[in-house]
Amino acid sequence: MNYYISYFMKKFLYSIVVLIVILFSLFVYYQLSLGYKIKQDIKFNIIEGESIGQIAENLKQAGAVKSSLFLKIYARLANKTKWQAGDYVFQTGNNAKDIVRRLVKGEADFEEKNILIKEGLRLKEISAYLKDNNLLNDNCDKLLSSKISQLPAEFDGYDFLKKAPKNASLEGYLFPDTYRVFVDADCQDLLLKMLDNFSAKVGADLLAEIKKQNKSLYEILTMASLLEKEVKSEEDMKIVAGVFWDRITNGQRLESCATLAYILGENKPQYSLADTQIDSPYNTYRNDGLPPSPINNPGLKAIKAAIYPTKTDYNFFLSRPDTGATVFAKTFEEHKANKAKYLK
Repeated sequence: MNYYISYFMKKFLYSIVVLIVILFSLFVYYQLSLGYKIKQDIKFNIIEGESIGQIAENLKQAGAVKSSLFLKIYARLANKTKWQAGDYVFQTGNNAKDIVRRLVKGEADFEEKNILIKEGLRLKEISAYLKDNNLLNDNCDKLLSSKISQLPAEFDGYDFLKKAPKNASLEGYLFPDTYRVFVDADCQDLLLKMLDNFSAKVGADLLAEIKKQNKSLYEILTMASLLEKEVKSEEDMKIVAGVFWDRITNGQRLESCATLAYILGENKPQYSLADTQIDSPYNTYRNDGLPPSPINNPGLKAIKAAIYPTKTDYNFFLSRPDTGATVFAKTFEEHKANKAKYLK
């Protein structure tokens, strides 16, 4: 009996020693990780809404910290988890504690400028806006006119771009928002920030729902780009999405005025019969289904409306020129009456 007690005591004590060694090693590594100093200045951006886990992992990938796990542990133990979005420059010699302190205070070093990309802008409109405001006009035309397959290697890390059609451009993927960039940033910096924002906003839940519906992200973005131009409110976008998806299911043409505006480069209260007969693959009065690609860069409301349409009995709609309100109709006769009333 004494032999077994002695044996188990030795095993127990050995386990305790091993545990102490492991904990001590982890503590030492934890301290070393926090004390790790940056070897050179690192520019770093935090997008509004990013989680601490995402930010910590991005900091590790950028070479700013040794361990994303220990960075999170330190921030939670120190009750410093409210990190502020923005552009930072972490300087040579900064360690994890320095970084957390500055993220909590929102300290930025470099002069920045705001760039507002509105919902529904086409690539050429984004390029014109940047030029007109003397912003990032060095290589924008080339990047914005390139096919995704022709973009620089820095664009290769986005899975959603890899799944785009062979001839697709960035149209539809540049997420509308207000962006803060360094004064010495170039167009590629801005486009990558827009794609990062797209990836953050069009997340796993939305992508899973799109897959569940047997649709592609490109189809959703194309539909969302129509909704962005057809109607204003989120509620109306969902109803129109329901109308359009039903038309596709029923073999009807979309007859979207947004596609005529895209072709003609002109918005009209009502398009002529000749307009509807324009020979273009984007003319949804002459061609079945969705147009070949997104016709602009839609915002999150339009994207969600395309994914989560509202089912109704409506089959027609128009926008009142005087108020912009959407008027829906169930039958073509009702729609003709609405056109006679509002589109004079």
